[in-house]
Amino acid sequence: MDMARERTEDRTKREGARRRLTAQDWAEAALAAIGEGGLAAVAVEPLAARLGTTKGSFYWHFANREALVDAALERWEHLRTEAVITAMAAEPDPERRLRALFRYATAGAAEDPLEVALPAMAADPRVAAALRRVTDRRVGHVADLFAALGFPEAEARERGLLAYSAYLGHTQLGHAVPGSLPDGPGRDAYLDSVLDLLLRRD
Repeated sequence: MDMARERTEDRTKREGARRRLTAQDWAEAALAAIGEGGLAAVAVEPLAARLGTTKGSFYWHFANREALVDAALERWEHLRTEAVITAMAAEPDPERRLRALFRYATAGAAEDPLEVALPAMAADPRVAAALRRVTDRRVGHVADLFAALGFPEAEARERGLLAYSAYLGHTQLGHAVPGSLPDGPGRDAYLDSVLDLLLRRD
């Protein structure tokens, strides 16, 4: 009798853990799968196994696989763009914020395969739309920092685009040719030198 009760309690605990899974848990698992194997890796059964749950949990949160892909891309946008901008907002000085943002973003991208993997999937309309939103937001934010430093609007936009292009190139090179970029104290000096060029006034 006691063993039967224990089995029932164990089953109840397991089911409770399954119920605690959120749509965000699924989106993050889908993001990890995209980083490992592209959009084709977003499949319900393998993700359920990864999360230690059943397909029923998936259908509780999402109507279909496409809705999960959309949620995963939205999660990426939040984590790698809005959350990063928010994390830097406490610095009131626009130049110091720009330098801190560049260091923070490049360090994060070095650990995140999605910053390289997603642009390679731009043929998919959903990925292309997410990349467009993220690019507009990132470039616009950096342009605002240049504008706050006194650059005219058009020039601030141009410098923001150049800064973002430098970030993308840095990220691509870091993933494609590990060890090709400075590390340690030399890394910050290198990134500062890039921004020194972008901040230079003729």
